[in-house]
Amino acid sequence: MGAQFPRARPRRLRRNAALRAFVAETRLSAQQLVLPLFVRPGRKQRVAVQAMPGVFQLSPDECVREAQLAWKIGVPAVILFGIPEKKDARASGAYATNGIVQQTVRLLKKELPELLVITDVCLCEYMEHGHCGIVSRDRDGGRILNDPTLKLLAATAASHAEAGADIVAPSDMMDGRVLAIRTELDKRGFEEIPIMSYAAKFASAFYGPFREAAESAPQFGDRRSYQMDPANAAEALREVALDIEEGADIVMVKPALAYLDIISRVKAQFGYPTAAYAVSGEYTMIKAASAKGWIDERAVTMESLLAMRRAGADIIITYAARDVARWLKEG
Repeated sequence: MGAQFPRARPRRLRRNAALRAFVAETRLSAQQLVLPLFVRPGRKQRVAVQAMPGVFQLSPDECVREAQLAWKIGVPAVILFGIPEKKDARASGAYATNGIVQQTVRLLKKELPELLVITDVCLCEYMEHGHCGIVSRDRDGGRILNDPTLKLLAATAASHAEAGADIVAPSDMMDGRVLAIRTELDKRGFEEIPIMSYAAKFASAFYGPFREAAESAPQFGDRRSYQMDPANAAEALREVALDIEEGADIVMVKPALAYLDIISRVKAQFGYPTAAYAVSGEYTMIKAASAKGWIDERAVTMESLLAMRRAGADIIITYAARDVARWLKEG
Protein backbone atom coordinates (compact mmCIF):
# COMPACT_ATOMS: atom_id res chain seq x y z
CA MET A 1 0.00 0.00 0.00
CA GLY A 2 1.27 3.49 -0.84
CA ALA A 3 2.18 6.25 1.54
CA GLN A 4 -0.64 8.06 3.35
CA PHE A 5 -1.28 11.75 4.06
CA PRO A 6 0.63 13.84 5.09
CA ARG A 7 3.51 12.00 3.41
CA ALA A 8 1.57 11.56 0.17
CA ARG A 9 0.58 14.93 -1.17
CA PRO A 10 -0.50 14.69 -4.86
CA ARG A 11 -0.90 18.47 -4.91
CA ARG A 12 2.88 18.86 -4.77
CA LEU A 13 2.99 18.19 -8.51
CA ARG A 14 0.19 20.64 -9.33
CA ARG A 15 1.76 23.79 -7.92
CA ASN A 16 2.60 25.47 -11.23
CA ALA A 17 2.32 25.04 -14.98
CA ALA A 18 5.84 23.64 -15.41
CA LEU A 19 5.25 20.88 -12.86
CA ARG A 20 1.86 20.00 -14.29
CA ALA A 21 3.30 19.74 -17.80
CA PHE A 22 6.24 17.72 -16.49
CA VAL A 23 3.98 14.93 -15.18
CA ALA A 24 1.14 15.14 -17.75
CA GLU A 25 0.05 11.66 -18.84
CA THR A 26 -1.70 12.68 -22.05
CA ARG A 27 -0.59 15.20 -24.67
CA LEU A 28 -2.38 16.76 -27.61
CA SER A 29 -0.35 17.62 -30.69
CA ALA A 30 -1.20 19.30 -33.97
CA GLN A 31 0.30 16.24 -35.69
CA GLN A 32 -2.71 14.22 -34.51
CA LEU A 33 -5.30 16.50 -36.16
CA VAL A 34 -7.29 16.16 -39.37
CA LEU A 35 -9.27 19.06 -40.84
CA PRO A 36 -12.54 18.21 -42.66
CA LEU A 37 -13.17 20.19 -45.85
CA PHE A 38 -16.36 20.35 -47.93
CA VAL A 39 -15.65 20.85 -51.62
CA ARG A 40 -18.07 21.98 -54.33
CA PRO A 41 -17.75 22.86 -58.04
CA GLY A 42 -16.68 26.31 -59.20
CA ARG A 43 -13.93 28.84 -58.57
CA LYS A 44 -13.45 31.30 -55.73
CA GLN A 45 -16.48 29.83 -53.96
CA ARG A 46 -16.77 30.07 -50.14
CA VAL A 47 -20.35 29.31 -49.12
CA ALA A 48 -20.87 29.66 -45.37
CA VAL A 49 -22.49 26.74 -43.53
CA GLN A 50 -25.00 28.53 -41.32
CA ALA A 51 -25.11 25.83 -38.66
CA MET A 52 -21.32 25.65 -38.39
CA PRO A 53 -19.66 29.05 -37.82
CA GLY A 54 -16.29 29.24 -39.55
CA VAL A 55 -17.01 26.28 -41.86
CA PHE A 56 -17.57 26.71 -45.61
CA GLN A 57 -18.35 24.80 -48.75
CA LEU A 58 -15.26 25.50 -50.86
CA SER A 59 -14.40 25.33 -54.54
CA PRO A 60 -11.19 23.35 -55.24
CA ASP A 61 -9.01 26.48 -55.39
CA GLU A 62 -10.38 27.72 -52.07
CA CYS A 63 -9.97 24.24 -50.63
CA VAL A 64 -6.27 24.42 -51.49
CA ARG A 65 -6.04 27.81 -49.80
CA GLU A 66 -7.69 26.47 -46.65
CA ALA A 67 -5.42 23.43 -46.63
CA GLN A 68 -2.34 25.63 -47.06
CA LEU A 69 -3.31 27.71 -44.03
CA ALA A 70 -3.82 24.56 -41.99
CA TRP A 71 -0.54 23.05 -43.18
CA LYS A 72 1.44 26.17 -42.31
CA ILE A 73 0.22 26.06 -38.73
CA GLY A 74 1.01 22.37 -38.34
CA VAL A 75 -2.11 20.40 -39.34
CA PRO A 76 -0.78 17.46 -41.39
CA ALA A 77 -3.99 16.10 -42.94
CA VAL A 78 -7.39 16.95 -44.40
CA ILE A 79 -10.41 14.78 -45.13
CA LEU A 80 -12.54 15.70 -48.15
CA PHE A 81 -16.32 15.54 -48.54
CA GLY A 82 -17.70 16.17 -52.02
CA ILE A 83 -20.81 18.11 -53.01
CA PRO A 84 -21.54 17.34 -56.68
CA GLU A 85 -23.31 19.49 -59.22
CA LYS A 86 -25.87 16.74 -59.87
CA LYS A 87 -27.16 13.76 -57.91
CA ASP A 88 -28.71 10.55 -59.25
CA ALA A 89 -29.89 7.09 -58.20
CA ARG A 90 -26.45 5.50 -58.82
CA ALA A 91 -24.26 8.16 -57.18
CA SER A 92 -22.32 8.46 -60.44
CA GLY A 93 -20.53 11.61 -59.29
CA ALA A 94 -18.87 9.68 -56.49
CA TYR A 95 -16.68 7.59 -58.80
CA ALA A 96 -16.48 9.87 -61.85
CA THR A 97 -12.91 10.34 -63.09
CA ASN A 98 -13.36 14.10 -62.96
CA GLY A 99 -15.67 14.18 -59.94
CA ILE A 100 -15.39 17.04 -57.48
CA VAL A 101 -13.33 15.07 -54.94
CA GLN A 102 -11.08 13.62 -57.63
CA GLN A 103 -10.41 17.13 -59.03
CA THR A 104 -9.61 18.46 -55.60
CA VAL A 105 -7.31 15.59 -54.67
CA ARG A 106 -5.24 16.14 -57.81
CA LEU A 107 -5.00 19.88 -57.12
CA LEU A 108 -4.07 19.39 -53.47
CA LYS A 109 -1.35 16.85 -54.27
CA LYS A 110 0.05 19.19 -56.90
CA GLU A 111 0.13 22.24 -54.62
CA LEU A 112 0.81 20.51 -51.28
CA PRO A 113 2.45 17.16 -52.06
CA GLU A 114 3.37 16.47 -48.42
CA LEU A 115 -0.15 17.05 -47.09
CA LEU A 116 -1.97 13.83 -46.17
CA VAL A 117 -5.16 13.80 -48.23
CA ILE A 118 -7.89 11.52 -46.89
CA THR A 119 -11.11 11.04 -48.82
CA ASP A 120 -14.46 10.15 -47.34
CA VAL A 121 -15.85 7.20 -49.30
CA CYS A 122 -19.62 7.34 -49.17
CA LEU A 123 -22.50 7.81 -51.57
CA CYS A 124 -25.01 9.89 -49.60
CA GLU A 125 -23.86 13.26 -51.00
CA TYR A 126 -24.17 11.90 -54.55
CA MET A 127 -27.48 10.01 -54.24
CA GLU A 128 -30.68 11.81 -55.19
CA HIS A 129 -32.35 10.31 -52.09
CA GLY A 130 -29.50 11.09 -49.66
CA HIS A 131 -28.93 7.56 -48.42
CA CYS A 132 -25.55 5.80 -48.32
CA GLY A 133 -26.48 3.00 -50.69
CA ILE A 134 -28.63 1.87 -53.59
CA VAL A 135 -32.33 1.90 -52.72
CA SER A 136 -34.75 -0.83 -53.76
CA ARG A 137 -37.92 0.13 -55.59
CA ASP A 138 -40.10 -2.63 -54.15
CA ARG A 139 -43.09 -2.64 -51.81
CA ASP A 140 -40.80 -2.34 -48.78
CA GLY A 141 -40.81 1.40 -49.34
CA GLY A 142 -37.14 1.61 -50.26
CA ARG A 143 -34.65 -0.69 -48.57
CA ILE A 144 -30.94 0.09 -48.67
CA LEU A 145 -29.40 -2.71 -50.73
CA ASN A 146 -26.11 -3.73 -49.14
CA ASP A 147 -24.35 -5.96 -51.68
CA PRO A 148 -25.01 -3.98 -54.89
CA THR A 149 -23.77 -0.87 -53.05
CA LEU A 150 -20.37 -2.46 -52.40
CA LYS A 151 -19.38 -2.27 -56.05
CA LEU A 152 -20.04 1.48 -56.15
CA LEU A 153 -18.10 2.06 -52.93
CA ALA A 154 -15.14 0.07 -54.24
CA ALA A 155 -15.19 2.02 -57.52
CA THR A 156 -15.31 5.29 -55.57
CA ALA A 157 -12.34 4.37 -53.38
CA ALA A 158 -10.32 3.26 -56.40
CA SER A 159 -11.07 6.51 -58.24
CA HIS A 160 -9.85 8.49 -55.21
CA ALA A 161 -6.65 6.44 -55.11
CA GLU A 162 -6.17 6.96 -58.84
CA ALA A 163 -6.46 10.74 -58.28
CA GLY A 164 -3.74 10.59 -55.63
CA ALA A 165 -5.50 10.18 -52.26
CA ASP A 166 -3.19 9.03 -49.48
CA ILE A 167 -5.91 7.31 -47.43
CA VAL A 168 -9.48 6.27 -48.26
CA ALA A 169 -12.08 6.32 -45.50
CA PRO A 170 -15.35 4.42 -46.05
CA SER A 171 -18.14 5.87 -43.90
CA ASP A 172 -21.24 4.16 -45.28
CA MET A 173 -21.52 1.28 -42.76
CA MET A 174 -22.46 -1.31 -45.36
CA ASP A 175 -21.46 -4.83 -44.33
CA GLY A 176 -18.36 -6.08 -46.15
CA ARG A 177 -17.35 -2.76 -47.64
CA VAL A 178 -13.78 -2.80 -46.29
CA LEU A 179 -13.09 -6.15 -47.98
CA ALA A 180 -14.70 -4.97 -51.23
CA ILE A 181 -12.57 -1.80 -51.22
CA ARG A 182 -9.36 -3.61 -50.26
CA THR A 183 -9.91 -6.15 -53.04
CA GLU A 184 -10.54 -3.45 -55.65
CA LEU A 185 -7.58 -1.32 -54.55
CA ASP A 186 -5.24 -4.31 -54.68
CA LYS A 187 -6.57 -5.38 -58.07
CA ARG A 188 -5.82 -1.92 -59.48
CA GLY A 189 -2.31 -1.75 -58.04
CA PHE A 190 -3.08 0.41 -54.99
CA GLU A 191 -2.12 -2.19 -52.41
CA GLU A 192 -0.16 0.44 -50.45
CA ILE A 193 -3.14 2.79 -49.98
CA PRO A 194 -4.41 2.47 -46.38
CA ILE A 195 -8.07 2.22 -45.41
CA MET A 196 -9.29 4.26 -42.47
CA SER A 197 -12.63 2.65 -41.73
CA TYR A 198 -15.51 4.36 -39.95
CA ALA A 199 -15.73 1.08 -38.06
CA ALA A 200 -18.08 2.11 -35.25
CA LYS A 201 -20.31 4.83 -36.69
CA PHE A 202 -23.43 5.44 -34.66
CA ALA A 203 -26.82 6.72 -35.86
CA SER A 204 -26.35 9.92 -33.91
CA ALA A 205 -28.34 13.11 -33.39
CA PHE A 206 -24.98 14.94 -33.32
CA TYR A 207 -24.71 14.83 -37.14
CA GLY A 208 -27.38 17.46 -37.86
CA PRO A 209 -25.16 20.39 -38.92
CA PHE A 210 -23.03 18.11 -41.13
CA ARG A 211 -26.04 17.29 -43.26
CA GLU A 212 -26.41 20.97 -44.10
CA ALA A 213 -22.71 21.26 -44.88
CA ALA A 214 -22.63 18.16 -47.11
CA GLU A 215 -26.18 18.57 -48.46
CA SER A 216 -26.75 14.92 -47.60
CA ALA A 217 -29.94 14.71 -45.52
CA PRO A 218 -31.99 11.58 -46.42
CA GLN A 219 -35.13 12.36 -48.41
CA PHE A 220 -37.06 9.62 -46.58
CA GLY A 221 -36.63 7.58 -43.43
CA ASP A 222 -33.35 7.64 -41.54
CA ARG A 223 -30.03 5.76 -41.38
CA ARG A 224 -30.71 3.56 -38.39
CA SER A 225 -30.97 0.41 -40.53
CA TYR A 226 -27.23 0.63 -41.31
CA GLN A 227 -25.59 2.98 -38.80
CA MET A 228 -25.18 1.66 -35.25
CA ASP A 229 -27.62 1.90 -32.35
CA PRO A 230 -26.17 4.30 -29.72
CA ALA A 231 -27.21 1.76 -27.05
CA ASN A 232 -24.73 -0.88 -28.25
CA ALA A 233 -21.11 -1.11 -27.12
CA ALA A 234 -20.36 -4.84 -27.58
CA GLU A 235 -21.68 -4.60 -31.14
CA ALA A 236 -19.24 -1.76 -31.81
CA LEU A 237 -16.37 -4.07 -30.90
CA ARG A 238 -17.73 -6.72 -33.27
CA GLU A 239 -17.94 -4.14 -36.05
CA VAL A 240 -14.33 -3.08 -35.45
CA ALA A 241 -13.16 -6.70 -35.39
CA LEU A 242 -14.86 -7.37 -38.73
CA ASP A 243 -13.29 -4.32 -40.37
CA ILE A 244 -9.82 -5.25 -39.12
CA GLU A 245 -10.30 -8.79 -40.42
CA GLU A 246 -11.34 -7.37 -43.81
CA GLY A 247 -8.23 -5.21 -44.09
CA ALA A 248 -8.76 -1.88 -42.30
CA ASP A 249 -5.49 -0.16 -41.35
CA ILE A 250 -7.02 2.51 -39.09
CA VAL A 251 -10.36 2.24 -37.29
CA MET A 252 -12.60 5.15 -36.36
CA VAL A 253 -15.25 5.83 -33.75
CA LYS A 254 -17.86 8.45 -34.67
CA PRO A 255 -19.08 10.56 -32.85
CA ALA A 256 -16.32 11.07 -30.31
CA LEU A 257 -17.21 12.94 -27.14
CA ALA A 258 -20.38 11.00 -26.25
CA TYR A 259 -18.62 7.73 -27.14
CA LEU A 260 -15.37 7.93 -25.17
CA ASP A 261 -16.14 4.53 -23.66
CA ILE A 262 -16.19 3.01 -27.15
CA ILE A 263 -12.88 4.67 -28.09
CA SER A 264 -11.31 3.35 -24.90
CA ARG A 265 -12.57 -0.21 -25.40
CA VAL A 266 -11.57 -0.28 -29.08
CA LYS A 267 -8.03 0.88 -28.32
CA ALA A 268 -7.64 -1.48 -25.34
CA GLN A 269 -8.98 -4.53 -27.17
CA PHE A 270 -7.39 -4.14 -30.60
CA GLY A 271 -4.41 -1.80 -30.19
CA TYR A 272 -4.95 -0.56 -33.75
CA PRO A 273 -4.40 3.05 -34.83
CA THR A 274 -7.67 4.62 -33.70
CA ALA A 275 -9.34 7.78 -34.97
CA ALA A 276 -12.05 9.80 -33.26
CA TYR A 277 -14.34 12.13 -35.18
CA ALA A 278 -15.37 15.21 -33.19
CA VAL A 279 -18.53 15.70 -35.22
CA SER A 280 -20.48 18.74 -36.34
CA GLY A 281 -22.90 18.76 -33.40
CA GLU A 282 -20.03 18.78 -30.91
CA TYR A 283 -18.38 21.67 -32.75
CA THR A 284 -21.61 23.65 -33.10
CA MET A 285 -22.61 23.31 -29.44
CA ILE A 286 -19.26 24.71 -28.33
CA LYS A 287 -19.49 27.55 -30.87
CA ALA A 288 -23.07 28.44 -29.90
CA ALA A 289 -22.44 28.40 -26.15
CA SER A 290 -19.24 30.38 -26.63
CA ALA A 291 -21.06 33.01 -28.71
CA LYS A 292 -23.46 33.47 -25.78
CA GLY A 293 -20.55 33.92 -23.41
CA TRP A 294 -21.55 30.84 -21.45
CA ILE A 295 -18.29 28.91 -21.93
CA ASP A 296 -14.68 29.51 -22.94
CA GLU A 297 -14.42 28.14 -26.51
CA ARG A 298 -10.70 27.50 -26.37
CA ALA A 299 -10.72 25.83 -22.96
CA VAL A 300 -13.72 23.60 -23.70
CA THR A 301 -12.45 22.60 -27.14
CA MET A 302 -9.01 21.70 -25.83
CA GLU A 303 -10.41 19.78 -22.88
CA SER A 304 -12.80 17.78 -25.07
CA LEU A 305 -10.04 16.83 -27.55
CA LEU A 306 -7.71 15.94 -24.70
CA ALA A 307 -10.44 13.62 -23.37
CA MET A 308 -10.50 11.84 -26.75
CA ARG A 309 -6.73 11.41 -26.59
CA ARG A 310 -6.96 10.15 -23.02
CA ALA A 311 -9.58 7.60 -24.08
CA GLY A 312 -7.14 6.22 -26.65
CA ALA A 313 -7.57 8.16 -29.89
CA ASP A 314 -4.38 8.49 -31.94
CA ILE A 315 -6.01 10.69 -34.61
CA ILE A 316 -8.64 13.38 -34.09
CA ILE A 317 -10.80 14.71 -36.91
CA THR A 318 -12.09 18.13 -35.88
CA TYR A 319 -13.51 21.22 -37.55
CA ALA A 320 -11.49 23.22 -35.03
CA ALA A 321 -8.17 21.78 -36.25
CA ARG A 322 -6.72 25.12 -37.37
CA ASP A 323 -7.69 26.89 -34.16
CA VAL A 324 -6.37 24.03 -32.05
CA ALA A 325 -3.04 23.99 -33.87
CA ARG A 326 -2.75 27.75 -33.30
CA TRP A 327 -3.63 27.45 -29.61
CA LEU A 328 -1.08 24.69 -29.16
CA LYS A 329 1.57 26.87 -30.77
CA GLU A 330 0.65 29.77 -28.50
CA GLY A 331 0.94 27.51 -25.46
